[in-house]
Amino acid sequence: MSGLARMLMARECLCTGSDQTSSPVTDGLIADGIDVHAGPAPTELPAGTELVVASAAIAEDHPEIVAARTLGLPVLSYPEALGQLQRHRLSIAISGTHGKSTTASMLCHILVECGLDPGFIIGANCSQIGGGSRTGADTVPQGPHEGESGILVCEACEFNRSFHHHRPDLALINNIEEDHLDIYGSLEAIIEAFREFASLIPPAEDGGSLLIAHDGARRQSITPSLNCHVSTFGFHPEADYQVVYDANVLRIGILREGMWVTHWTNRMPGGHNALNAAAAVILAHQLGAEWDEAAEAMASFNGLDRRMQRLGERKTADGGSVVVYDDYGHHPTEIEQTLKALRLAEKPERLICVFQPHQHSRTRFLLDHFAESFSSADEVIVPRIYFVRDSLAEKQRISAVDLVERLSERGVMANHIPEFDDITTHLEKECVDGDLVVVMGAGPVWNIAHDFMANGT
Repeated sequence: MSGLARMLMARECLCTGSDQTSSPVTDGLIADGIDVHAGPAPTELPAGTELVVASAAIAEDHPEIVAARTLGLPVLSYPEALGQLQRHRLSIAISGTHGKSTTASMLCHILVECGLDPGFIIGANCSQIGGGSRTGADTVPQGPHEGESGILVCEACEFNRSFHHHRPDLALINNIEEDHLDIYGSLEAIIEAFREFASLIPPAEDGGSLLIAHDGARRQSITPSLNCHVSTFGFHPEADYQVVYDANVLRIGILREGMWVTHWTNRMPGGHNALNAAAAVILAHQLGAEWDEAAEAMASFNGLDRRMQRLGERKTADGGSVVVYDDYGHHPTEIEQTLKALRLAEKPERLICVFQPHQHSRTRFLLDHFAESFSSADEVIVPRIYFVRDSLAEKQRISAVDLVERLSERGVMANHIPEFDDITTHLEKECVDGDLVVVMGAGPVWNIAHDFMANGT
C-alpha cells in the first residue's frame, strides 16, 4: 500500500492514508509528504476525497469504508488499483507459490544496475534497492523499449485470486503448488487461477511474453491456449533457457539452444535461489539488459530481509558461537529447500529450526507435507500457530501440538514451546558451539531471531 501511494503521488495524485499504529513505514510516508493518520480509524474521510483504496486486511465495516460507501465513492482493493496503474507502465508481474519477493528484488537490482531505472512495488524490504518500492523513470531510458512507458515490477499474488486484477506485459510463473486451500479447495482450482492470470498477458504481436518454469509450474496446463510469447527455464536440458548450478560453489550458468549465454556466482545459496536468480537475469535480458551486465549485477545481489537472511553469529554458553538466520518460509516446500540449502552452505554441527506455522487452515490442509519438510533439521521448536484470517472454528480444529506429534512420528526431534520468550531462553541454554539456528515463518516469529542475537552481545 505504501508503494502504491508513492506511485500515485508521482502521478500528481493527492494521497492520504491511515493505519492502526505508527511505524517506520508510516514515518517514511509522512517524510515523503503523504499525510498519514495513526490510531483509531477516523469516521470521516478527508475533504475532497474522490477514491478510497483499501488493503485486503481492511474489513467492509471499517469506518472509512463505511464513510466511502455512504458518500457513494468508489472503493478499490489494492490489486484493483495496481492493475489500473499497470495500464500506464511497461508492467512485469512476478508470480508463483514461492519466491516472488526474492525474484522481484533480484530483477529490480539488475535493472537498476543496468541503467533501466525501474519502478517497483515489492512485499519485502531490500535495502540494496532502497526498500520495497520505487517510482522509477517515466519512460524506459535505453534498450529495445527506449521511450516507452517506464518499467513497473510487481509481485502478483494468487491469494483470493487478486492477481486477476493485474495487467502485465511480461510475466513470470516460478512454480505452482498447493497453498491457500481455504480459498481454492484444490490444486486444480489453483492451476485454473494461474491459467486465467496468464491469459491476461497481451498477444505476442503486442509484446506480451511469459517466462514459466519448465518443471514445477504446470506449464502443460497453463500455456497451450496462450497467445503471448512463451519461453521456459529450468534445470531440464529441454528448457528454452537451461540453468546449470554447482551447489558447492554457488556457480550458475544459463544455456540457450545449447550455447552458454552467461554465468555468475550467487551470494544466496540453494537450488531454488539459483532458479530465482536465473529467472531474474532472463527477464532483465528480455527488457534490454545485456547478458553479461545482467549476470554481473546478479552476482552483486546481497539478498533481502527475511529471505535466508544471515543475521550473524553470537556467543554460546560454552564459549563458542552459533550462526543465526531469519527466514520468511511458511510453506512446506520453502522450508525443505531452505533447510537443505543452509545445511549444505553452512555445514553446521546441528541445525535447529524454530518454525511458527502461519494460519490454522494452511497447517491443517498441509499437515503431512509439513511433517515431511523438516528432515534436514536436528531439532524443531514450534510456538503457537499464528492466527490470521481463519475463523475461530478453524482455530479449534488444529494446534501446534498436532504438528509436533507428526514430526515426532517421523523421527524428528520436536518440541512445542508456546511463548516466544521461553523459546529464546531455551536457545540460550541449549545452543552450543557449531550450531545453526534458523527462525522461520510469516508471522512475528522473527522477533525470536533478533532477540536471540541481541542477547548475545
